[in-house]
Order: sequence, then C-alpha cells, then structure tokens
Amino acid sequence: MARLFGTDGVRGLANRDLTAELAVDLAVAAAHVLGERGEFSGHRPVAVIGRDTRISGEFLGAAVAAGLASAGVDVLDLGVVPTPAVAYLTASTGADLGVVISASHNPMPDNGIKFFARGGHKLDDAVEAAIEARVGEDWSRPTGAEVGRIVPSAHLADEYVDHVVAAVRTFAGGDTPLSGVHIVADAAHGAASIVGPAALEAAGARVTAIHAAPDGLNINDGVGSTHLGPLQASVVEHGADLGVAFDGDADRCLAVDHTGAIVDGDQIMGLLAIAMRDAGALYHSTLVATVMSNLGLHIAMRRAGIDMVEAAVGDRYVLEAMREGGYTLGGEQSGHVIVAEHATTGDGVLTALLVASQVAAHGSLQGLCAGIESLPQVLVNVRNADRTRVYTDLELQAAVASARRDLGDTGRVLLRPSGTEPLVRVMVEAATAEDAQRHADALADVVRTRLAL
Repeated sequence: MARLFGTDGVRGLANRDLTAELAVDLAVAAAHVLGERGEFSGHRPVAVIGRDTRISGEFLGAAVAAGLASAGVDVLDLGVVPTPAVAYLTASTGADLGVVISASHNPMPDNGIKFFARGGHKLDDAVEAAIEARVGEDWSRPTGAEVGRIVPSAHLADEYVDHVVAAVRTFAGGDTPLSGVHIVADAAHGAASIVGPAALEAAGARVTAIHAAPDGLNINDGVGSTHLGPLQASVVEHGADLGVAFDGDADRCLAVDHTGAIVDGDQIMGLLAIAMRDAGALYHSTLVATVMSNLGLHIAMRRAGIDMVEAAVGDRYVLEAMREGGYTLGGEQSGHVIVAEHATTGDGVLTALLVASQVAAHGSLQGLCAGIESLPQVLVNVRNADRTRVYTDLELQAAVASARRDLGDTGRVLLRPSGTEPLVRVMVEAATAEDAQRHADALADVVRTRLAL
C-alpha cells in the first residue's frame, strides 16, 4: 500500500483517492494517537477544523468533524479560513489538534487533509506514521455524553485577522502602517477571499480585490500565486503600488511591483531579512531557505551581512531548521514565508502585510528588490533514472564537480532525486542563461547514461 502522508499531509483526487470514509478513519486515528501520547490528558479534547473553498471540502470537512466527534473530541468548525489561520487558532484557543482540508495550490478536483498539533505546529514524521498505521483499526466507541460536539465557529476568523494586523503594526509601527499604499490582492478564489483584503484594509491600505468570488469550482483556476499574469495586468491597469497573490489556502504569497514585474519568494525573503535585521528582529542575522533558493539570494544576503542556512525542500523542513537554530525568518522560493514571532507555518496574508509595510515606509517594491536579483536558472527533469545512485555514481559525481569548477562563484549545481518516482532533477544556475542551459543539458545527459533503468 502506498504511503498516505506526503510532505504536506494526505492529498489526492477528492472522492476517489481521498474519500469520506478515509477522512473519518484518519480523524479517528489522529484522535487515538494523540490521545495515547498524552495530548488529551486531564481534559476533554478540542480540535479546530478549517477548509479552503473547494466544493469537496464540504463533505470532507464534515467527515473529519464526524470522525473526531465520534472519538470523543469536541470540534470548533471554522468554515473557510486560510491554513495559517487554523495553525494560529489551534494555538490561541488552546486546542489539542488542528485540521486543514485543502490541497493548497493544486487544481480544484484535488483535496487534502493535514494536521497541526497543540500550539499550531505540523506533526512530525513519526506521529504521521503512527496515525497512518492506525487507520481503519477496530476501536471501542464512546457513547452518550462522551461523544464530541461540533460547534460552528466561523467568527474566530476575526481573531486571526486581528492577529496579523497587530503583527504588522508591531513591526512597522502605527495603527495604519499601510496608509497611502494601493494594493491589488489576488485571492485565487480561495481561503483568503475575505480575510486577505480585510486584513490589508484594516492595516490602512487601499485594496482592489480580484478573484475573490469563490463558487466551489474556481479555486486556483488560472489565477492566484501560480498564475500571476492576471495580477500583473491588474496592477498596471489600476496604477497600484504593488500586487499580492495568494494560493488556494493562503499559506504562500508572491508579489508584483508597480511595473508588473514579478517578485518571487526569494526576493520577498531577502527584503524582509534586511528589514528584520535593521529592526533587530533577525536572530543571529540568519535567514533559513531551501536548497532551491536562487544563488542571487545568497549573493545579496552575503552583501548585506546576513548568513543563510539551507534546508530540504518543503516548508516543514524550513520550520524544523528554524526551530533547531532559534531563527526568526525562513521560507521558500514558492512564497512560503515563516516569521517565527507571529506564525508557526507559512502565512501568505502576514507576508503580504509585511511586504506592503516596507513599500509604505521606503518606496517602491522595485527599489526594495533592486539588489536581490535572480541568476538564470535551468531545471531539467530526467525520467526513468535510478534515483538511488545519484550520490554514489563516480562518473556522475565527477561531472558535477567539473561543472562546479567551471562555474566557480558565479553559478551553482544541484542534483535532487525524487522522493516518490524514478526521476532526477538537474538544476543549474549561472551568470548567463546560455551557460546554465549548457551545463544542465550536459549533466542531464550523464544522468541518462549512467543512471538509466
């Protein structure tokens, strides 16, 4: 049987891979595992549940709530809220468990289930494995007053909005730190359709909201952080100072400057790292990023006197590195940005607020990103390759070493075996697109020759 949990919970085609029956079983197993680990000791357990706007989230959320309640867990049903809102409210309400029904940036037919432990932190791999092992087991069911209650709690979303607005007020100063800034906000017809524009307006911005009319079917459909063209056009059309784009569950944010140029997650992390350093809020003057962050970010941070720690791809691994080192800022090129003082996971709405506060204080987003340039990057996926020998094949490693010598300090080579399929990703960055393509193609040829299945 294939493993249920991936890098970000359980995902699949809703009602085919991810069924109501599986959702019930996952919820029951999670309640049992966490209960036996002592998470519920001494009190009646409580969980919070939130979802994005996919139509399938309605039945999957109901199934998760039913499973938890049948296992004796009281449920606060938040309705449609961003993933980081569930994480925050898990902590702020003192809940024992948080559950998100979302497939993030995936197409509408997909959906997913992910869990947060007490305090709003993602479960570690061992706990997820324990939950998976318990799915579908026989168990003794509570009855009568021992079963859980399900309480509609959509009003708690206001607490999340208050939290992120308070965070940007603390960081930037003043009651309306975004005053004078015109922002186009693309909500991807997703979970931030209401709270995203509301938070930006509460912080003083003038907001033009686009793609904020979810109908259950249109989430991520050619809009949001994975399709920035409409946002670019809208920013230019409205003469806005910047644009921000969320994904379906609003745990990531990308931006567009006043000219329509894209500002990616690396540039967002870079400008926030500099701002936090200047405010004395960047612990050990260190930014945590993944191995996929562009060399241009490394160069810019080096110039700014900021160190970088590299983590594996995935925001959970960024967060692990941050917690281990006590670091306060980390994220991914895709727009997952974690500000540890205010969030336990990537938070697109908070990121948008912080970026906009820097535009309000210092001028154009284009100017803030001027020193954080991306080097040309080429990614080649080589299929039908033995991913287990990437680091042991001597001829391949010699070819990698030769490319690195040729590129020197002006480029970077990274080979990443897929964790789930016979595929090897070859990534090369260089001073010119031609050099990047030449080295990537040459290394991909070596991978095909040496690691062919």
